[in-house]
Amino acid sequence: MSTKTEFASKIGLIAATVGSAIGLGNVWRFPAETQSNGGAAFLLLYILCVLALGIPVMLAEFSLGRGGRSDAIGAFCNLSPGKKWWIIGAVAVLASYLILCYYMVVAGWTLEYLVQSLTGNLYAGTGCAVADDPAAMRGFFDGKMQEYVCSDFAPLAFTFLMIIINGAVLMGGVQKGIERLSNVLMPLLFLILVGMCILTLNLPDAGEGVKYFLSPDFSKITPRVIINALGQAFFSLSLGMGILITYSSYYPADTKLTRTSVIVAFLSLLVAILMGLIIFPAVKSFGLDKESLEGSTLVFVTLPEVFASLPLARLWSSLFFLLLLVAALTSTVSIAEVSIAMLQDRLKMKRWKAVLIILCPLFVVSAACSLSFGSLSNLTIANLTIFGFLDGLTTNVLLPITSLAVCLYMGWFAPKGLLADELSNYGTVRSRVTGTVLFIIRYIAPVLIALIFIFNFI
Repeated sequence: MSTKTEFASKIGLIAATVGSAIGLGNVWRFPAETQSNGGAAFLLLYILCVLALGIPVMLAEFSLGRGGRSDAIGAFCNLSPGKKWWIIGAVAVLASYLILCYYMVVAGWTLEYLVQSLTGNLYAGTGCAVADDPAAMRGFFDGKMQEYVCSDFAPLAFTFLMIIINGAVLMGGVQKGIERLSNVLMPLLFLILVGMCILTLNLPDAGEGVKYFLSPDFSKITPRVIINALGQAFFSLSLGMGILITYSSYYPADTKLTRTSVIVAFLSLLVAILMGLIIFPAVKSFGLDKESLEGSTLVFVTLPEVFASLPLARLWSSLFFLLLLVAALTSTVSIAEVSIAMLQDRLKMKRWKAVLIILCPLFVVSAACSLSFGSLSNLTIANLTIFGFLDGLTTNVLLPITSLAVCLYMGWFAPKGLLADELSNYGTVRSRVTGTVLFIIRYIAPVLIALIFIFNFI
């Protein structure tokens, strides 16, 4: 136990954990949810869900990981030897690996769009005739998305490149790979966010976008909106994937878990809010606020339309897709680490071998996910493409099941006093939230997670 790898610094610990939590969900899922669920009303609900539910569940995963001092499976084995609770960890490892298979494809798209922005190819052909015709402009970038996302060769090549980049980082280990990367990329991410906020807030009619984003319409709040806010809170904090269990096993014994959870949650919220302040003023300023802000359409069509209308389009586009790439890379690294840590801890495998065993199959499975937008689009599972099936299985089924099981375990079946001991660092730090956290993960969180699961199929 004493030889367990640890993060080298508190800043590195925070940067790595924040990097694992901040992913593309903060960037492209949050604006779409906000647009379709009442603007600021959804924002307020989302903040409330993160504070009241996300942080307690995060603390449960932190306590489980540091208390178990092992991977997502080993933590349960160490804390409850001889019991079947390790199956929860196994489901988390499975979910994270399936997510990695298709997330690597999305990361490849962000890298491809960054390269196309830097070279100017993304905007080649947006002359006056196209720029003056909104329908033509949208059709132009729809065509670019078909070329960059739905073709076979280029998306596959960039997906493979992202797998190689992940391998280079993960070969460096926890301190020299993950922590060092996070220490560089997280400040860069926030610097780009602030810079782009300054840009969009100075656009014409930007105030109307800000007003929509920050002025709540409480009449839009329905049970479905509340459930969506809960789901976004879980999704944006990377709960249920085994990431936080794995990363917290690298926390030194003196790490203050409550403070860490608050910082991570706050920075995750900050990223989502800054993205809102970038996107809503920008689309309002250029009359694109009626267009869909959902997922790939927002990122690969709507925002390039905005950038094409700005001076220095290549610069702003490059910065934005660099921002996406940072979020995608820190996410894929953290997701892959769940399975790598499992092989290291369970099978005592050398790290380089574990990295290869986890990443090499992606050249096949991620390739199938990428090609499901192209030549394999007719190959379906339950009437879904390979990409869509893996996304639905993990997001709608495996992650809620894992989060629910973790709450039940930590609330009722974990060794007595484990949560209190971990939150107080075994009595060396005063913790005033233990009782509240325990109440939430025992009685409130399981019910709400169950509702998220049920509403996913309604």
